[in-house]
Amino acid sequence: MKGDGKNKKCLAYVAIFIVFQIIVITAFALTVMKVKGPKVRFGTITADNFSSTGSNSSWSLNLVTEFAVKNTNFGHFKYQNSTVTIYYGGQAIGTADIPQGKAKARSTRRTGVNISINTDKSTNLGNDINSGVVPLTSEATLKGKVELMKIIKKNKSGKMSCSMSVNLTTRAIQDLKCK
Repeated sequence: MKGDGKNKKCLAYVAIFIVFQIIVITAFALTVMKVKGPKVRFGTITADNFSSTGSNSSWSLNLVTEFAVKNTNFGHFKYQNSTVTIYYGGQAIGTADIPQGKAKARSTRRTGVNISINTDKSTNLGNDINSGVVPLTSEATLKGKVELMKIIKKNKSGKMSCSMSVNLTTRAIQDLKCK
């Protein structure tokens, strides 16, 4: 009966090893495998080619910006074509297409975007142009999939909502705030 003590000891070691593996796998699943949506933001924005009619009732402007998709996951984020929309006073005045792409794991993908803005008559537009500062807002939603270890695929989306002011004399963007 010498082998009984060795068998119990071996069984205890195997049980401890299994419990340890369960703890490691649980910790890995709760930290690394937790899938989050990407963060979508504008980078630097410049305003070009501003023109307005003599009565300041309509204007056009080009916004040149860098659209950034920050992926904080341990797997890549592959997103579909999308659109960013610029609003003035709640009305859509400009859109730009965001081509489909792939943000690698734990990195940021930047894409250059040109947004053409054209407005028609608006009640507050003349006042804002005369003051030299035009308030704008923008929105975009990026839908795609996060792929972890080529096995787990989760649908996620990133949303952007920004407010900004265009200084028409300096052609600079002021007070850019994104959430």
